[in-house]
Amino acid sequence: MNRICLATVLVAAASASAGQDVPKPEASRPGEVAPELPTLRCLAVRWPILGDANRNAAVEVGYRKAGETKWRRGYPLLRCLPDPHPGNRTPLVRVRGGWMFAGSIVDLRPQTAYEVRLRLTDPDGGGAERTLKMATIGEPAAPDRMRVLHVVPGAGGGTGSRADPLRGLDAAGAAARPGDLFLLHKGTYVKGRCRDNCWRLDKSGRPGKPIIFRAAGDGEAVLDGDWRNLPAAQRRTEPQERLVSADRTRHVWFEDLTLRGKPYLIVAHRGSHWVVRRCRLDCSLGKGFESHNGGYRQSRHHFLSDNVFAGPASWPRTKGIESFAGIQITGAGHTVCHNWFHHLGDGVHGQANAELSACDFHNNEVHVCTDDGIETDFCDLNVRVFDNRIVNTAHGITFQPARGGPVYAYRNVIYNATYTHFKLHNHTTGVLLFHNTCMRKGAAFQIQNAGEVIQNTHSRNNLFLGTGGDGLHSVGRMRECSFDNDGYGGWTRAFVGRWNGRSWRTIAEARKAGEVYAGHGAHKVDPRTLCASGLLPPDNPATAYRNDRIDARLKAGSDAVDKGVYLPNFSDGFQGQAADLGAFELGDDLPHYGPRPRRKGGN
Repeated sequence: MNRICLATVLVAAASASAGQDVPKPEASRPGEVAPELPTLRCLAVRWPILGDANRNAAVEVGYRKAGETKWRRGYPLLRCLPDPHPGNRTPLVRVRGGWMFAGSIVDLRPQTAYEVRLRLTDPDGGGAERTLKMATIGEPAAPDRMRVLHVVPGAGGGTGSRADPLRGLDAAGAAARPGDLFLLHKGTYVKGRCRDNCWRLDKSGRPGKPIIFRAAGDGEAVLDGDWRNLPAAQRRTEPQERLVSADRTRHVWFEDLTLRGKPYLIVAHRGSHWVVRRCRLDCSLGKGFESHNGGYRQSRHHFLSDNVFAGPASWPRTKGIESFAGIQITGAGHTVCHNWFHHLGDGVHGQANAELSACDFHNNEVHVCTDDGIETDFCDLNVRVFDNRIVNTAHGITFQPARGGPVYAYRNVIYNATYTHFKLHNHTTGVLLFHNTCMRKGAAFQIQNAGEVIQNTHSRNNLFLGTGGDGLHSVGRMRECSFDNDGYGGWTRAFVGRWNGRSWRTIAEARKAGEVYAGHGAHKVDPRTLCASGLLPPDNPATAYRNDRIDARLKAGSDAVDKGVYLPNFSDGFQGQAADLGAFELGDDLPHYGPRPRRKGGN
């Protein structure tokens, strides 16, 4: 029995023995608020609430920067429903005798202090208010006065001075200590010169004293495993498959390096606080960065930004699901931003054997993934996918499953997802889809799972544009879901082709039925007059459309302007009479997708 439940039992027993009334099961009894790990742009909380048997409690969110007097509205916390999949265990989501409420505050400033106010209301009693002091983090910055050591390709020796550099990665790893900066000069490293033909990195940095391996700037520094030239017998052991083997390491940074030539380029299972920045990772043999098997307390705050993850996959898909992937991580507090994933199976790949919570995937450019652009598979709470451009994939963003949520997908542009924009499979629960723009050949939005449960999933202010068939078609068993106030265009058959076995030919029929659209309904939009660039849904899914030509910003006077409902925190800053549908407000600039130009003097 957990601590909260035990305390509840003891309080109830003491009240009964004293002749006091035992709390009604309909009343709420708040537990302790648990702040999630912060990221650059988001803060999040979990709040267990006992009681509330009739499920009419709600938690309002307010926030403000430290020193401000005016509160801003956040989006309410989501009541997390237990994962309907019989094989999954979600201890973070399950609260015996009550509910877990969870949610995020988004679009915050990096490295800024905030106050967060949570207000629990329940008509049956038990209202409460909590105020927390929280702060976002900044991008990792190298500390001043690091010990600088120089490295050149070789097989041992050297002192690390510019005149007498360390020779080879084994020598660098042996000399490493917290607070060291290794400058790797041009040339090719590893390639059979390290132990077991892989670089075993077993040194960790400390908070404020990372160990940094950075290209010196005099030419390309390449870590090459030379896999194809290894004898077949040598390829059969796990170390041989890894270029960098660094399990359980912490506070290690790789910057401006090229990595290639092994099925697994960086493996840091159960690692924490890794930074991989401005690197090029050739994933043509397998995967780029892997760090899983570590839970929330063990794997924290990886920062993977401005990298290129490249694979050998071609478009259209002809080989089925391919294993090439850029990133696979579990844990909490990670940021994956401004990367370019191209010609892979998956850009980001999910993992079933550990937790994922309070992580951000944003401003990534994804081009040609024969399976999934970004996977949040097996995530638990407060995972956010936003401001990404995903083009030419089988599935855009996947949730198979989300194990309680909320997992947010907002302001993403997904173009030419041949199977579906959002993959809702394996009994997923707790997905929030806000302000996305999605275009595909065929049905505007289809959910084609194997008849599994989709629970507690809600869609608002999105644009779904197709070229024929149904507007919305779901073969899943939809439980406590609402898809409301989205814009649809390009359907030629029923507006809702299937929803729990029923269908409605028009928006008006669907609204009247009150099953899909219990509130506002939906909006019909004309794809021909939607985008200022003239962008239309793809007419040939076999075409590898160029990302830099996918501009889904709105045209003045289009059917999407001023048609949104207000979503606190997610619709802030709208310019007209109401928020616009889709990923952009009229007049918005395009976000910067993919690697950013290097800042002068930056790390």
